Amino acid sequence: MKNNDIVTRRAVALGDFDGMHKAHKTVITGAENTVIYCVNNKFSLLQKSLFKKRYPNCVFADFEQIKHMDGEDFINKILLDRFRAQTVLCGFNFRFGKNASWSALDMRNYLEKKDVWVRILEHLDFDGEPISSTRIRKCVSDGKIEQANDMLGYNFTFESKVVSGDMRGRTIGFPTLNQHLPSGLVVPKYGVYESRTFVNDKEYKSFTNIGIRPTWRLTSPLSETHIFDFSGDLYNENIRIELVRYLREEKEFSSVDELKKQLKYDKSSII
Repeated sequence: MKNNDIVTRRAVALGDFDGMHKAHKTVITGAENTVIYCVNNKFSLLQKSLFKKRYPNCVFADFEQIKHMDGEDFINKILLDRFRAQTVLCGFNFRFGKNASWSALDMRNYLEKKDVWVRILEHLDFDGEPISSTRIRKCVSDGKIEQANDMLGYNFTFESKVVSGDMRGRTIGFPTLNQHLPSGLVVPKYGVYESRTFVNDKEYKSFTNIGIRPTWRLTSPLSETHIFDFSGDLYNENIRIELVRYLREEKEFSSVDELKKQLKYDKSSII
């Protein structure tokens, strides 16, 4: 099979694609204008709104509709009738059909009789082990954000509306924008991160505290970001944050002066 033959055929990429990490990208780059069919929709590493912006050719399956289909029904009703697939792309561990009874090889054996090509991609390793969404989620939860970003192929990202806060940061020279973490997204380890903040498509250096803010204790985790060299009111705006590097754990401060000293140090470690 020639590569230029692949790109001219109507292609469908199959998978969970949670986070669309580097290993996933080896699946979806096999053909031009590939339909990305997300079979079991999970958004623990990249929320749905961002996923749709980055991959406008994605289609989200109705899992309740397909979960009881046997493998043959899935192939005929979804791949052939709905998408009219001529090439199917998937990972080596892709399974489908009721009770995950069909493998990628089963699909290849069935479809090759119908002149539909199935390309099965092998795993992609990082530090000697296969990249997986499960592995990346653990890195995010453990504060190993740089490793997570390496496996994702981009910085761990979220966006949400800026909500009102108590404005304590403003009184000590470190105003912050406050955001709730998107529902379903894996919660990063509590602490302070070097981050990047995007306002009207302009990128700013920043640091972000995720947690319950021990000095002024919160009842639920919050993201608080101080943007460098920025002034303006972003209340109710939808703002995107990227976490770049884990700096330190949250800690309780005995005085406002001690807090200010720490925040100045945090900022100096980024500039």
